[in-house]
Amino acid sequence: MRAVVQRVSRAAVSAGGTEIAAIGRGVMILLGVAEGDNEEDVSWLAGKIARMRIFADETQAMNRSVVEAGGEALVVSQFTLQASTRKGNRPSFIAAARPETAEPLYESFAERLSREIGKPVSTGRFGADMQVSLVNDGPVTIVIDSRLRE
Repeated sequence: MRAVVQRVSRAAVSAGGTEIAAIGRGVMILLGVAEGDNEEDVSWLAGKIARMRIFADETQAMNRSVVEAGGEALVVSQFTLQASTRKGNRPSFIAAARPETAEPLYESFAERLSREIGKPVSTGRFGADMQVSLVNDGPVTIVIDSRLRE
């Protein structure tokens, strides 16, 4: 699994012209599921994101997690995170998990993250054409790969 984690002051996702989810201060996560990903990846990644210290403490140092900062989370599926650009100019998405595999893992990730942060997690609509808007706070953007454990 690959995740792009952005610290945000607000974020929202729309599908079909209708806003389906929005959060205030917290993390906006774009999640790409790869072939071979499993519940171990879900557990590791959700825990890593929940504990990641990317929010400022009273000295303005990044020492607080989303949990400690009382932040929210929005998760949006994005298979294009699994793109390979090794050959040519057209990305290959062969590494991305098929929808029948990816959707349950995406849902499991959102549920696990919700347990980790102790509050509901907002989500996009799996497989939909979505529009995402956000205000990246910092900016802070971090890419995490569960296979590389970084």
